[in-house]
Amino acid sequence: MKGLVIAPQPFFSPRGTPFSVYHRCLVMSKMGVELDLMTYGQGQDVDLPNVSIIRGPEFRFLGDIKIGPSFLKLFHDIFLFALTGWRLLFRRYDFVHAHEEGVFLAAFAKPFLSYKLVYDMHSSLPQQLSNFEFTRSKILIGLFERLEDWALRKADAVITISPALADRVRTQKIPGALFLIENSIFEEVRTAPSSPSLETTEEDLSDLPAGRPTVGYVGTLETYQGIDLLLEAFALLQKSIPEAFLLIVGGTPEQVDKYQTTARQLDLTDACLLTGRLSQNLARRLLAEVDVVVSPRLRGTNTPLKIYEILASGIPLVATRIESHTQVLSRAICFLADPEPAALARAIESALANPDESHRVAESARAFYEENYSRAAYDSKIKALLEAIG
Repeated sequence: MKGLVIAPQPFFSPRGTPFSVYHRCLVMSKMGVELDLMTYGQGQDVDLPNVSIIRGPEFRFLGDIKIGPSFLKLFHDIFLFALTGWRLLFRRYDFVHAHEEGVFLAAFAKPFLSYKLVYDMHSSLPQQLSNFEFTRSKILIGLFERLEDWALRKADAVITISPALADRVRTQKIPGALFLIENSIFEEVRTAPSSPSLETTEEDLSDLPAGRPTVGYVGTLETYQGIDLLLEAFALLQKSIPEAFLLIVGGTPEQVDKYQTTARQLDLTDACLLTGRLSQNLARRLLAEVDVVVSPRLRGTNTPLKIYEILASGIPLVATRIESHTQVLSRAICFLADPEPAALARAIESALANPDESHRVAESARAFYEENYSRAAYDSKIKALLEAIG
């Protein structure tokens, strides 16, 4: 079986963290599928057997492609789609596996060519426009809603990464098969022999303060992630556990400066460290030292990849009680709190002050991950997808 993967992202870039594309390709290639991967020029080549990576122009002088919708991504899409269209005209594929907006090109070309279409729907595109504050135009958001519904009707199979997204697709009564395949695999990405390592040359950080109960966050610092909420909650926590320390990993330099200012205003200068972006290994090493991990997300419906990694880590998790979390998480496997400062502070305090309970919850979370989201479970879902389109 031969497939074409359309991935409009900087593959592979730790900043864009398109882990899902890597793992989809890795598992399919190990099952004997030959793949051509169409992606942006930015990124590093990785070691994927049976996968040929074809890139659009890099346009490095225009800057790095960031997470979420942007005019720079749209510019790269024009060239990626042209290159992909040319390849579709002169190569025969059994299926096209299209991620995000790549599905629009694949759905348009499908009636003229003979292939099955898999729509890998990582998120609702109109919802992305709102979450990343790209636009408030009801006309533009409505246009993307109609385009998304059209693509769903054209697909032979649709992959969603969260139950909420799967429910949204079911309301469309799509003709194709629906697969819920969570982004629950986080194996380290291997660079190709000819590509430089993914590790950065950043200055190593000292170990976290010894003897202080430490709360950790890792991820982007976009507004919807709730960093303001976390800092306000931690300021309240200082009243009951003054020795507590907060580690925040991730974010652009501008975002780090913004939240450092907030931390100073809340008198958290000596109780909070914002590291900015770190290499994958260094971030994991630091988080392995914390006592509790927090996900203070404010909105969204997709469950973040990091949630699955935290569940598997054996570290207690505190998360806000929103759909993005509760479609996977429950009180049995984490500490849940309403998304407001006092409630989040109480949940973090409970996790820190009750180590036996925290240990029990973390072990339950690890068992839950192994049963539902492990590599074996992931592989079986990809196998079912290939059988459906074979």
